[in-house]
Amino acid sequence: MSFFDRLKQGLTKTKEGIFKQVDNLFKSFVRVDEEMLEELEELLIMADVGVEPTEKIINSLRDKIKDERISDSEQAKTALCEMLKSEIGEGEPLRIGTSPSIILVIGVNGVGKTTSIAKIAANLKRSGKNVLLAAADTFRAAAIDQLQIWADRVGVDLIKHTEGSDPAAVVFDAAAAAKKRNADVLIIDTAGRLHNKKNLMNELAKIDRVIERELPGTDRETLLVIDATTGQNAISQAKEFKNAANITGLILTKLDGTAKGGIVFSIKEELDIPVKYICVGEQIEDLEEFDADDFVRALFDR
Repeated sequence: MSFFDRLKQGLTKTKEGIFKQVDNLFKSFVRVDEEMLEELEELLIMADVGVEPTEKIINSLRDKIKDERISDSEQAKTALCEMLKSEIGEGEPLRIGTSPSIILVIGVNGVGKTTSIAKIAANLKRSGKNVLLAAADTFRAAAIDQLQIWADRVGVDLIKHTEGSDPAAVVFDAAAAAKKRNADVLIIDTAGRLHNKKNLMNELAKIDRVIERELPGTDRETLLVIDATTGQNAISQAKEFKNAANITGLILTKLDGTAKGGIVFSIKEELDIPVKYICVGEQIEDLEEFDADDFVRALFDR
């Protein structure tokens, strides 16, 4: 099964819950009018597209209908798809040119951080990269054990210390190992303790200093993992993290578990951080680089 088919399958709840109604709305209206646009606005807000992005999309669609004198609902739907794609923006590939390149992964516990790390590692390994993992979430023993299980499953090495160790010390050892083993990519797991933002900021700043000192000039990504099933709460959480770290991209997990896949549109509007990966299942191959065109196509594909 191709990733597009898995994406379509993974977005079933969003598609059946909301976007099927959007599809039906376009079919039921013989001509495009204000009543139809009002109903469409309501449906997009229900899909967690967000109030501001929805207003923007509806206003743009209204202007396009007027300027191009669109009366056919199928043409209006095509125009809507283009606007949805434009609202998300183009996906950005990972910056991993230098050897090693660094991917720092942050996010609260329970969002799928560890499994996302494993899936990225598997993706990179499939493309021929030599990947090394670092267990710098030393706050919970379970986090280290879980990452070890995934590292073994994927077939990559893991640098780890014991629970309660200094995360920066783990990163120091991982940087040394990355140089020694000629790793192409070093992926670092971090603790997600948002309830004490000051600790988190200090910890990330310390890790940052170690990376700058031990691996200067390397390509770096700081990816925030967020759980799509939490809807608008995910955005509040992401804003907190954005205040604590220089986030370069987002990983959106559990899209298969929610009817509110429209969160992708709100995230872009509210945070202006690109979605780099989306996850639509629990299998190792169910994470893929985000593509706006595929995402919108999957929502409407019959």
